[in-house]
Amino acid sequence: MMNIVLLGAPGAGKGTQAERIIEEYSVPHISTGDILRAAVAAGTPLGLEAKRYMDEGGLVPDEVVIGLVKERLTQPDTDAGFILDGFPRTLPQAEALDGALGDVGKSIDIALAVVVDPEVIVGRLTARRTCTECGKITTVAALANGACPFCGGDVYQRDDDNETTVRNRLSVYAESTAPLIGYYAGKGVLVEVDGDRPVDVVWADVKKALEMTAA
Repeated sequence: MMNIVLLGAPGAGKGTQAERIIEEYSVPHISTGDILRAAVAAGTPLGLEAKRYMDEGGLVPDEVVIGLVKERLTQPDTDAGFILDGFPRTLPQAEALDGALGDVGKSIDIALAVVVDPEVIVGRLTARRTCTECGKITTVAALANGACPFCGGDVYQRDDDNETTVRNRLSVYAESTAPLIGYYAGKGVLVEVDGDRPVDVVWADVKKALEMTAA
């Protein structure tokens, strides 16, 4: 398999494509979002600090994220490949990642960028609701009489899914993360995919790109 970085604005559909890649190729999914949310749920000092940045739509400080990622990349299950989702988010993080990978004889084989118009993303994210019971994410349109369609539990809108915060997150992305497109293009490993299409159509392009890279 190969070492993959997934790029794209919040709400572009990276998580959905990551799930498909994991299912198809059985590679470990390294999501800084999952790591940070676990810390938030546990109420650790680090988690509380991270939550403050996340609720404001800002980026969690590099020193918090890089240490977690470096530690994860030394684990044996990453030797056959991995998929990084949500990291790197800035050029310094990308450079730090390259350094960390170089130390263990690895490198990024492909940077997949899922591209979606910002206004489409605003509509997607502000319609999201999270279940208080099962924790699954759904949409306003999918609710069953105002309740979670999966378990019937109550739903709520996360602080980072209101319109003001979503637009701030997209602004942060444009300023800090979008330059990674040029960074990985310069390394010759970037592949852009139009994410404003049905999930299966996007997946077909993603799979094609991965197979071409592995060939």
